[in-house]
Formats: sequence, structure tokens, C-alpha cells
Amino acid sequence: MDETIPRGPSPEDMFRTSEPQQTSKPGAGQPWHGARPSADEMARVLGTTPRRIVTELSGSSFAHWNHGELHDVVEPMTDHVIMTYIGTMQRLERRTGRTLASGTARPGVVTIIPSGTSSRWDIGGAVEVLQLYLPHGILERVATEADTSGPAPLLERTGHLDPTTSRLLMSASEVLDGSEALDALFRQQLTELLATRLLSAHTGTAASPQPALGGLAPTALRRAIERLRSDDDADLSLAALAADAHLSRFHFCRAFKLSTGLSPHAWLRQHRLAQAMTMLRDTDESIISIAVTLGYGSQSAFAATFRRLTGETPRDWRRRAR
Repeated sequence: MDETIPRGPSPEDMFRTSEPQQTSKPGAGQPWHGARPSADEMARVLGTTPRRIVTELSGSSFAHWNHGELHDVVEPMTDHVIMTYIGTMQRLERRTGRTLASGTARPGVVTIIPSGTSSRWDIGGAVEVLQLYLPHGILERVATEADTSGPAPLLERTGHLDPTTSRLLMSASEVLDGSEALDALFRQQLTELLATRLLSAHTGTAASPQPALGGLAPTALRRAIERLRSDDDADLSLAALAADAHLSRFHFCRAFKLSTGLSPHAWLRQHRLAQAMTMLRDTDESIISIAVTLGYGSQSAFAATFRRLTGETPRDWRRRAR
């Protein structure tokens, strides 16, 4: 858990080279005067480039970093930064004004840097971290769609125990390669889930989203499944699926799961798996050709996904199925 210790002025306070130029409370709105894009500021302060970064059309990004020790001021950023740690055990210290917050970077905890804030950070050694850069506008939209009173400011967190948020973030590492459409849809759903979780667990006032009242109407469900099954260049984004059903993304996801028992991403994953099995069993197409047809970036990405879902490689499954 975070350990927050009020203290008097010290020489370390002199390292704070700037105060956040805010028009309101942290996390309450955008843009911040002089704020930097989150990925750019992370690259500057960490002194390296990310192992992988993926940016969605919504403006949110997932990034995977390995970095060494850190002793610097993180300047105000345009997005909220939410992070969790992989195989790491390092002491964290965040100094904001006269307040020292400390915690431990380890699996199962999260750190949150609200947009527009600035703090001095001290980390003594190597860290592997997954980060989400979340525009405040997404929080506002999800709060509105969930029928809450609106997002309260995000709380600063430093090595804060939250296995639920950590587990959601960790799942992003599984979809930084593979089928473009499938992975993009998953990341979109993941962003919605993380925004909802942040609203309920990491704001000054916990939000309570209203429960879904029912599934999709038959016509709306049929349109959604037709789009998901489409083999052409149909837009498979969550926004397009929700627009077809005349629902918000928040309510579409809940209604689709009530109707099918699966999230849109899980439904599409099962559909693609069934397609792969049919092609492996009933055709002589090469595995790389099947991978390309199903939208995977490489044969290895397709094989890794197939094995994760079935326990067998595509080659072994084909040999057994015939």
C-alpha cells in the first residue's frame, strides 16, 4: 500500500523544477498548459525507448518498458499514466511538494500519475513495467455512458496494492502482437474496463455504474455478429459495433455479453479459432497462408495464439484432425 509521510522542506524539494500549470484539480480536465505527450515524457525521464508501444484511435496507448534506476522530476503529462510491474521488486519514492509517498514496485500493485501533475521520483534499480496512457476524455465518456455523476479527480498512487487493475493491465502484454483486428478489439475493451475500474477504485468519490438491464435486441445482435463475421474490410472497432446497435460502448459490451455469454473480443476469438480449425482440417492451405487469411502478422503469432487456445500447434492439430 502507499505510505504517505508529511514532512518539512528538504534539499530534495529544490529538484522540483516546475509546478503543474493547472486550470483545475489534477485529472479534472484537459489540456494542461505546457504538458508533454506521455510517451515522450516517459522516454525522456526513463532514458530509453519502449520495448513495444501501441496507440489506439481513441488516443490511449499501451507501452511495455524496461528501464534502470531513476532520479528525476517527471514533468506534467497530457494523459493519466497507469502502470503495473512484471517480475520487479524495487522501492519507489515520489516527492510532491512537502509530501513523500513511498511504495514497492512489485507484481499486483499499480502506480498512477494523474495528468497535469509533477513529482520527483527515486527508483534504485531495474524495473519492467506496463503502462497505459489514458486521455481524460475517455474517463469522462465512460463516466457519462455508465450513468455516473462524472469522474472525480484520479488519486495519485505509488505501489498501491490492486490485483484487479494490475491483472487487467498485464493482459495487455498478450495482445501487442498477433491478429490486428482481434488484438485491437481486445485493447479497446480493455481500455473501457480499465477506465471503469479507475472510476470505481481510484478517484476521490467511487463511481457506481448502473447494471445493464438486458441483452441486445435480436436485430442489433444479428448486425453485430454479421460485422464480427465479416471477411472484408468492415470496421471491427468497438465504436462501430456500438453505433450499429445505437448504444454507448459501455452498454453495448454489457448487452452483448448478456446475449451471447461472451465479450465481443472473446466471441471473435472463438469465431477465428473455428475458422482456423476448418481450414486446417478441410484444406491443404499452408499454415502461413491460413495465418495471413485470418489477419495475423506472422505464422509464429498465429501458431502461438492457436497453441494457447488449444494446447497444440496448428501442425499437430491438423495431423490429428485428419
